[in-house]
Amino acid sequence: MRFTIVYASATGHTEDIAERLNILLPGSELKDLDRIDFIKELEESEALICCTPTWNTGSDVKRSGTTWDDHIDNIPHLKLKNKPIGIVGLGDSAAFSKYFCDAMEELYRSFESAGGRMIGHVSIEQYIFDESKSVIDGMFCGLPIDEDNESEKTDDRLQAWSRTIIQETNSQ
Repeated sequence: MRFTIVYASATGHTEDIAERLNILLPGSELKDLDRIDFIKELEESEALICCTPTWNTGSDVKRSGTTWDDHIDNIPHLKLKNKPIGIVGLGDSAAFSKYFCDAMEELYRSFESAGGRMIGHVSIEQYIFDESKSVIDGMFCGLPIDEDNESEKTDDRLQAWSRTIIQETNSQ
């Protein structure tokens, strides 16, 4: 299955993570959210990975601080029934421990509402944080990455998650 990796980045960290995923997922395609035909690109993809930072900590809506916020209300109206979709969220587990990777949950719920088959849930073990809206039923709803405090764990987390989502898409 061919993944389309769509990212929006405020500082470059999210773009870097998307680029690293693109290398780990053979045949994937990398797209900057600011440079695509949003509806067409997402609906025509075989499988999606959506990468977002969390900036608007503590907010209930529009938590990425990027172009994702401009599209979040339109996502549930997309035609994505049964399309495999994984979410990657970046956050700071020390400075913003009560809001760790919260924007990931917002994307997750929106794509789930559009009928997407959500893949790539991650155990909360091995993460240090106080709270996160991205913990759903005891698991992260995607892959959380903390480049500020745990960058030494990023490569292993990306590799493990890549294997997981490939298995999940191949098993359906």
